Amino acid sequence: MKRRDFLATTALSASAFMINGCHRPYENEKDDNQTISTRRRKKTILKLATSWPAHFPIMGTGVDRFAKLCYEMSGGTLEIKVYPKDILVPAMEVFDATSAAQIDAFHSGVYYWKGKNSAFSIFGGMPLGLTSEEMITWLKFGGGYSLWQELYEKFNLYPLIGGTTGPQMGGWFKKEIHSLSDLKGLKMRIPGLGGEVMQKLGVNPILLPPGEIYTSLERGTIDATEWVGPALDSMMGFAKIARYYYTGWHEPGSILEVTFNKIRWEKLSKEHKAIITAATEDMTGYMLQEFRYKNAKALQQLPQQTKIKMFPNDIIEAAKIALNEVLDKEANANNDFKRVLESYQEFAKLNKKWDDISTKNFLEIRD
Repeated sequence: MKRRDFLATTALSASAFMINGCHRPYENEKDDNQTISTRRRKKTILKLATSWPAHFPIMGTGVDRFAKLCYEMSGGTLEIKVYPKDILVPAMEVFDATSAAQIDAFHSGVYYWKGKNSAFSIFGGMPLGLTSEEMITWLKFGGGYSLWQELYEKFNLYPLIGGTTGPQMGGWFKKEIHSLSDLKGLKMRIPGLGGEVMQKLGVNPILLPPGEIYTSLERGTIDATEWVGPALDSMMGFAKIARYYYTGWHEPGSILEVTFNKIRWEKLSKEHKAIITAATEDMTGYMLQEFRYKNAKALQQLPQQTKIKMFPNDIIEAAKIALNEVLDKEANANNDFKRVLESYQEFAKLNKKWDDISTKNFLEIRD
């Protein structure tokens, strides 16, 4: 896919992506081979806006697949119309639009909304923290999801896990980073808690939607950018303008969301709620697996001039200290953040011993 085609979402038709399928308005109900009734099945149509360009690989196509699955599982009675960014609302305004019931739902990254409540950044993933598998386990079994629901309810929203990226890379830099001092004054596109940590290390963090990152890096508006991993980064074309590609620590398991207007969600039938929930489960697993495969494949196809580097030790050690400072500051300023952090850390402590003797030990043996 050409980068120009990949990013040119504003040139798309103003009509949104529609899920194609065979509409079945009638259903015959039978008992003992006798037709009891033939009735019209009520159809529900929901508008879902995303923060991604139309058919954006993996994340965007994941939403397309989710909507198609909802349609098929419901026998055509549940149609979710997917609107790419800037068709109904701008990429970074989907939260507010759903909260205000201007649309029914959205798909985006949880950490984008830390300005609403700093606690949201934890649900999106923690620097130097839990992996995707661990994050999902905390949310489902460690109490994270109930806290997420509680805090989103204040905004009239009902969240569901809507995918995960797996471990992300640390970013593309035009100049090699030799030490902590090289970060001073550097302008970098990086969101969430990772951005706050980098800010403490001297970086000027900037939040940009996908369609603006390449141009900003090319024109020097930013000096570096993190995005996701080799698969999506290659499609964005970052290797053409930035030579140094650093391994990651700031997003070991980012969580995406499919979030509904709460009043709209409550009005859905039990059947449609169950279908949507099952479809988000499918999307989350499928997306994680797709990211792993396509990142592994794309890594082998990076340009020869690309230099894969690890951040110097002084940066990693400084990042650990900075992270603790950020967490302490946010916890003291926001009781919601403190409660979510305590839940997260309690699970991390529970999980660590088992992870050390199972996954970590096995990977060391395998290597």
